[in-house]
Amino acid sequence: MRIITISREFGSGGRELGKRMAELLGCAYYDREIITAIAREDSLDERYVEKMMEGPSFMTYPITIGCTLSYPPYAKQNEISILISQQRVMKKLAAKGDCVVMGQGADSILNEYQPVKLFVYADMEAKIRRCQERRPKGEYLTVRELQREIVRVDLGRAKRYELITSSKWGNKENYHLCVNTTGIPIKALAPQMADYARFRFEMEKQETSEIE
Repeated sequence: MRIITISREFGSGGRELGKRMAELLGCAYYDREIITAIAREDSLDERYVEKMMEGPSFMTYPITIGCTLSYPPYAKQNEISILISQQRVMKKLAAKGDCVVMGQGADSILNEYQPVKLFVYADMEAKIRRCQERRPKGEYLTVRELQREIVRVDLGRAKRYELITSSKWGNKENYHLCVNTTGIPIKALAPQMADYARFRFEMEKQETSEIE
């Protein structure tokens, strides 16, 4: 089974890279689908689940996700239910076969599948420019407002990652490859990343065969 997990800074192009890699590798792509599945399992509104997963409430108490999920007695039941569902949903989707899974601590939650772990980042100027190019019609934010939003989202991602994995988001030791997309068209980069993933999977296959 070939699993790729991608953590990414907001505006770095990580989502586009993940989609393109999934297409090139002929495998499934999971991002928003995880939130949809959690909402379905817990009979909750998708927007509520998304807000809960991105909100500050998850950052107010220690969480450890591994073989077990531990939490203090005062934690809200819905928050705990969503975290448990997140782990269950990710593993269920990964068990279906080859896939690319975006963010949400997937590299740690799916560690048993020995995924290829990528971290995608970019310079602030590049992230601002990408956000400007892809902003929804009718939406306008100043450069300063965009920068604040990028910092806010990345800070939230870092805190959630550290709570879920007990490790530092963006730390090179947590990934097989960290990719700076500054000045590089994602469309041109994707084939190279797909080749890297293929190479990595092949090397791991050979190592497994030698051990056996």
